[in-house]
Amino acid sequence: MNEPQPIRPRPVLSELPAYAAGKPAAAVDGLVSYKLSSNENPYGPVPAVRAVLAEFTDFCRYPDPLSTALRERLGQHLDVSPQDIVTGAGSLGALTQIITTFAGAGPDGTQDEVIYAWRSFEAYPIVVRAAGARDVQVPLTADFRHDLDAMAAAITERTRVIILCTPNNPTGPALTGAEVEAFLAKVPQDVVVVLDEAYTEFITQPDAVDALSVYRRHDNVVVLRTFSKAHGLANLRVGYSVSHPHITQYLRVLATPFAVSSVAERAAIASLDHLDEVDERVARIVAERERVMTGLTELGWDVPDSQGNLVWLPLGERAPEFVEAAARQALAVRGFGTEGVRVTIGEEEANTRFLQLCADFPPTP
Repeated sequence: MNEPQPIRPRPVLSELPAYAAGKPAAAVDGLVSYKLSSNENPYGPVPAVRAVLAEFTDFCRYPDPLSTALRERLGQHLDVSPQDIVTGAGSLGALTQIITTFAGAGPDGTQDEVIYAWRSFEAYPIVVRAAGARDVQVPLTADFRHDLDAMAAAITERTRVIILCTPNNPTGPALTGAEVEAFLAKVPQDVVVVLDEAYTEFITQPDAVDALSVYRRHDNVVVLRTFSKAHGLANLRVGYSVSHPHITQYLRVLATPFAVSSVAERAAIASLDHLDEVDERVARIVAERERVMTGLTELGWDVPDSQGNLVWLPLGERAPEFVEAAARQALAVRGFGTEGVRVTIGEEEANTRFLQLCADFPPTP
């Protein structure tokens, strides 16, 4: 018998960066452990969601592949047509549908291009390259914001999609409405522009971009949102995009069937039906974020303005050292190599311990 030949994956797999999910904190004697590494909502979903989870029984039935009830409820909430909404397994699932629909490689092997700021959400290069497209990473400015002028200059005839992450994960700043409008004036109408708003509910900046208003004015804009953060449904994987019918008609062709389960759909609807309670949780997180940001400033840290449920410490080469120091204090934070450290806003005690760690770990050696 001939020796079996090795089974080889697509060559692109060797080019994909590994997605590093946030890890839980290690146990430390005498300390409560806190996970501040995944931008999760520490307060969880509202009680009505927990009731849905407890009462659900139809586990043997497939969900509605179009998430019709959720899209109708979202349409009411957002004042948009349900036909403009396409659901996905979290905002990442919804983004994957967008990228695989509009970017890849042509019959002759020529790669489409997808532009995004860097550093930004670490799944972007994975999704883009897996689709067969070429990612074009445009460095952030010195204050950790999108360099929209440089992103506009990077557009070529092969550009198919541009992703704007606002607020930016992991650094925190949000884009303004004026700068997004100025940027869109430079973008060809056949290029899809995605406004990734996974953290939009935490924004307090008065001039921050209103992505839904932008979508209403521009036919090539797609708004991306999730129930994972503010609504506390990260484990249920509910996300969605909002765009015009000439875009959604193609997104539905490549949408993953049954990506949003029935229990997840009902949970998301219950959360929308109790939005005042969701807003209370968000307000607590925002208040803690402001306390943390003020505390860091008073300690001499120079950190970018954050409009998400996170803060960015631009530690450079000292980032791994800080991650280790946090672990000794039973805090799990998210290090990004030798660039910096992202810290999720968590419970009050966790945030206080984080500030004490920063006091003991001066921002300069």
